[in-house]
Amino acid sequence: MSDRELIEKIRDRPGMDSLDGTYYPTAMFLTGIDFGRSGGLLRGFTEWLVVRRGECSSFYWHKLVLLDLFPDIDLKGWKNEDHLTPEQHQQAVDHLFSLVLEFLDVRDKPRELGLMYKRYEAMYAHIWG
Repeated sequence: MSDRELIEKIRDRPGMDSLDGTYYPTAMFLTGIDFGRSGGLLRGFTEWLVVRRGECSSFYWHKLVLLDLFPDIDLKGWKNEDHLTPEQHQQAVDHLFSLVLEFLDVRDKPRELGLMYKRYEAMYAHIWG
């Protein structure tokens, strides 16, 4: 099963993986799969989100996905289930899967992935010196 097929399967049948439609458990589930694949599933996802956003950030992808969808969100307490409404949770989960699938298209094309990392490095050049 390809990474794309796996993500689509999880997205389309969250109950089979005991996911309840809330953002934090879904993000942690994907993190677990990524760890199980030695970081190969989502390697570069954080950097891709930073480049996509066009703004340097120290946040990991879990928070960047939320900021992409809800630019004015207060991230304090973002892991708590009651931090988002049920509708916002569903939007966040849908957005997460959409972004991961979009990222996989870039990740699987070496030239595009290389260009993304080049843009990422250029964004941070003034910070890293």
